[in-house]
Amino acid sequence: MNRTMARRSREQTEQGERDEQGEQGAGSVTVLATVFLTLALLGATAALGTAATAAARASGAADLAALAAADAARGLVLADPCAVAAQTADRHGAAVTECAAATDGTVQVRTRYASALPWPSEGVARAGPPVSTVPR
Repeated sequence: MNRTMARRSREQTEQGERDEQGEQGAGSVTVLATVFLTLALLGATAALGTAATAAARASGAADLAALAAADAARGLVLADPCAVAAQTADRHGAAVTECAAATDGTVQVRTRYASALPWPSEGVARAGPPVSTVPR
């Protein structure tokens, strides 16, 4: 019985040494890789959310600026359509980069909205008089 116990003890010791030699640090590397991947995914999600918000704000500013400029082009506001568009976009945190008023009363406005991302978001909108008021 003594020999059997000694043999089992020796086998368990050898097995333990083999296990320790083959897996040194493997758990730490797996945990670090998982943490890094999680942080990278969270960063990408935050950047995507910021980009979506900036795009929506740029688009909204372009829509409002085009509507205000179209009112000025129709004579409802006594001002230059592009000046009204620039003022409206500025109130919404954007800048007008392009403004074109057509002779039929339509105005196309392109805005740029700066966000926390390295690139700005842009919005484009066109507005004009209602269809019932367009001369035929």
